Amino acid sequence: MPNVVHVVGAGLSGLSAAVRLAEAGRTVIVHEAAGHAGGRCRSYHDPHLGMTIDNGNHLVLSGNGTTFAFLDRIGGGDAVSVHARAEFPFIDLAAGERWTLRLNKGRVPWWILDPARRVPGTQATDYAAILRLLSARPGAKVSDVLLCEGTLYERLWRPVLLAALNIDPRDADANLAAQVLRETFGEGGHACRPVIAQGGLSKAFVEPALRFLEERGAVVRHNDRLHCLAYEGSRVAGLVLGNGSVQLQPWDQVILALPPKATADAIPGLVAPTDHRGIVNVHFAVNCPADTPRLMGVLNGLSDWIFAYPDRISVTVSATDLDVMSRQEIAHQIWTEVSYVTGRYMTGLSDIPPPWQVIREKRAAFAPTPEAARLRPRTRTEFRNLFIAGDWTDTGLPACIEGAIRSGDKAAQTVIEANG
Repeated sequence: MPNVVHVVGAGLSGLSAAVRLAEAGRTVIVHEAAGHAGGRCRSYHDPHLGMTIDNGNHLVLSGNGTTFAFLDRIGGGDAVSVHARAEFPFIDLAAGERWTLRLNKGRVPWWILDPARRVPGTQATDYAAILRLLSARPGAKVSDVLLCEGTLYERLWRPVLLAALNIDPRDADANLAAQVLRETFGEGGHACRPVIAQGGLSKAFVEPALRFLEERGAVVRHNDRLHCLAYEGSRVAGLVLGNGSVQLQPWDQVILALPPKATADAIPGLVAPTDHRGIVNVHFAVNCPADTPRLMGVLNGLSDWIFAYPDRISVTVSATDLDVMSRQEIAHQIWTEVSYVTGRYMTGLSDIPPPWQVIREKRAAFAPTPEAARLRPRTRTEFRNLFIAGDWTDTGLPACIEGAIRSGDKAAQTVIEANG
């Protein structure tokens, strides 16, 4: 009789695990606590805006190979667009200065030799300092190996690392920060081109994955929250779920693709990162001209990154929850910045914000400090038929789409190898 693999959690890590298992011919049942799949990477219809928006902005780059393999596997590749060049417009609101970082395609970074391509106010020799980060010892913070001040840091390394790590880069684990740079700048501009899901994250990542699973006989059960696992010796013997209990056969396996606290609550003795940081995303219903840059970095403002879509603008504020501000205050301040940044592309903007939506996520991602990095568990557990996945596990990357999908792939492959 074929074994059943129960995947608990239908975020990207759970979906990627289920897809790989279904592709390999395994019998898969996915249990999801919510009424929808996708976790923190999904779209929904917002009645106030009258349109579909993403619950958060997630930046994918052309060098995220596991992500593109997942999209190719499920047939979601047509729902994303890849920028032709690795170009990143920036604006410093305090200085009133604009520039565009332009990386060359190859791995040899000759762009730093060209004043028109590199960060204004920097010299080519300034960039060599980043090599100390790439050779950091385990357990070091970024601030232990990189001078976290000066023009280059404030105008390039800080905004890039803040976006990737969702924590003040000074406090982040240096090895995680270094791995981000190795897989992006270290691979050259061909790996750094922004990837945008124009029709929303669900259209690219979630809906095609659910179709893929359905076509291969996998079952996805929504509103089916895991309450606890039943153990018998060195194995999981059952799942206690919102829709009833499931007794496992000796050959059945389980992948928990849940947030760290829920996973630690379910597995005796498991240690997981507990410190998290928030993200705020603000969405405005406004039409953007075709020549509006799809991604713009903002310095010395409340906004960090502005994403421009044909029918909306979405702004990300990283490493914060903005508890001291009301939703209206956030929307009005962000709109003041957006209208200034985009004013050269969009005419006739009012001081009054268009219809808006503010989404606060207080526990958006684990804080990738050196302490948290030591707590990230591996895929295998002490129980022979229990495995874990999630962007907070030991993926070698901070919390991101690429890390989530890698973790699901690894969990699926480990299950396949364990079962022979």
